[in-house]
Amino acid sequence: MSCAKRSFIVVLLALMPVFVACQADSSDRKILIVGDSLSAGYGIADNESWVTLLQNRLEAKGYGYRVVNASISGDTTGGGLRRLPRALKVHEPDIVLIELGGNDGLRGTPVGVIRNNLTTMIELGQDTGAQIILAGMLMPPNYGQAYTNGFAELYPELAAEYDTALIRFFLKNVAINPALLQPDQIHPNADGQPYLLDNVWAELEEML
Repeated sequence: MSCAKRSFIVVLLALMPVFVACQADSSDRKILIVGDSLSAGYGIADNESWVTLLQNRLEAKGYGYRVVNASISGDTTGGGLRRLPRALKVHEPDIVLIELGGNDGLRGTPVGVIRNNLTTMIELGQDTGAQIILAGMLMPPNYGQAYTNGFAELYPELAAEYDTALIRFFLKNVAINPALLQPDQIHPNADGQPYLLDNVWAELEEML
């Protein structure tokens, strides 16, 4: 073998690990969860939360996505909006799941304010090219039926306007089952987490 050929092979072998590393980085797709206590795993072990169960399911099914959980217990749409720009910049997610609004509703925040916050969050995510999933919530009639109805209509209206995926009621099959709730009868317990995962998966799987 000539000296020139040996030199070429050495250079080629030296470059191969760099090429493989670049490929691995480009396939590291991310799902960003921006939520409140329902996604932060309030009251349960980290390995029991639906977010961890989601990562486990993605890996088991061979999907090349990493879940980034940016959820904070007690957070509102206003808090999520303040945090989202940096999260988008740092993580560059392919999919953003917005699970916020429940705490706003429990505090009686005007529906118009919630709408504006969620609208801006959707637009920020879509501007980066990310696909959006809205996790809808429902409110008891504490602040009157008009407020309850307006809150319930908010999520499907935004999903239709911005062509996002929609989980109509994030707590479907959980909220009315005391056996799946913690003693506060608000937060799902460990047994309720797989139901939350299934509610998310029904909309998420089509995007993967």
